[in-house]
Amino acid sequence: MREHESYINIYDCRMKSRFNLVSTILLLIVITAIIAYPKLKPLIASLSGSKNKGGMLMGTGQQVLNVSGYLIKPEKFSEIVKSTGTLRPDEEVDLSFEASGKIVSIKFTEGTRVKKGDLLAKINDRPLQAQLQKLLAQKKLTEAKEYRERSLLEKDAISQESYDQIVTELQTIEADISLIEARISETELRAPFDGIIGLRYLSEGFFATPSTKIAKLIKISPLKIEFSIPERYASEIRIGYPVTFMVDGINKSFEASVYAVDPKIDIETRTIVIRALYPNRNEELKSGRYASITLVMSQIENAASIPTEALIPEMEGEKVFIYKTGKASSQKVEIGIRTESRIQITAGLNFGDTVLTTGILQLRQNLPVVLDTLFNIQ
Repeated sequence: MREHESYINIYDCRMKSRFNLVSTILLLIVITAIIAYPKLKPLIASLSGSKNKGGMLMGTGQQVLNVSGYLIKPEKFSEIVKSTGTLRPDEEVDLSFEASGKIVSIKFTEGTRVKKGDLLAKINDRPLQAQLQKLLAQKKLTEAKEYRERSLLEKDAISQESYDQIVTELQTIEADISLIEARISETELRAPFDGIIGLRYLSEGFFATPSTKIAKLIKISPLKIEFSIPERYASEIRIGYPVTFMVDGINKSFEASVYAVDPKIDIETRTIVIRALYPNRNEELKSGRYASITLVMSQIENAASIPTEALIPEMEGEKVFIYKTGKASSQKVEIGIRTESRIQITAGLNFGDTVLTTGILQLRQNLPVVLDTLFNIQ
């Protein structure tokens, strides 16, 4: 009896062990299936003919790629040249005296508007004024003497030589007076043109020389815009050519016109310097600011153009893929002018063709494609 009970216990233990082993194996199979499912999903999709991320797979196993296209239509195409420039004042000068001396008066207020000829500052001219008074007195005396000598000459009371000497003396005094007056004018600092005077660099009592800067005078109406463009456009720019520019902080564009073109091309940068003029009547723009320049160069009516990402460069030239009866078809093209986002097509495409713009790396000749999006439709 005891042997029979022992046999039953051994049998129960073996059954429990087998059950635990089977449960463990089943659990491992389930875990493995969960982990492997993402990797097996494409294989399952290929067998069932379902869609994948790149497109869809047909029952035959041939891939159909989902792409976007661009419909070619006649349009105006412009070549746009971008550049950077600087706003410069129409006139600018550092004010200084022509003579040396102590500044006795400053007659301008910093940052104010002045007119041409306005007296801005003065240096001491008292010694020159004294010399001028002395010469004026000598001139008056010499003029009276000349009058008497001329009367005597008319009566033949004196010789012509005596009269010529007094005339020469009078002319010498007049020349000395003109010289002193010129030197006095050098002690005055006057505005050479209408403008806005900047900050002054010194005060009254300072001993100034011709190299001493008193202040800066600027005229900012109109403003000059100086910029450079590549040398290949030099022949297209003429006096009066329109220029559009923008400055940081102002959300609008400004219109200017070319008034000067440098006759020499910079041999280091291979660019040509151009200056345009902006009226700046309200003086809303200040000199020295950075400007983003836009030039519209060539304008072509009824042009065929495509997005730059559609063009495929090759050793033999350029090509594109076009949509033709549900398949991608390779087409050689010739290009013309180009912008940052567009390229003109001069040969190889016709109006109405649809150029493929996505999936470029996956495209092959006669590859089945499906157009998800078609651009340039109005």
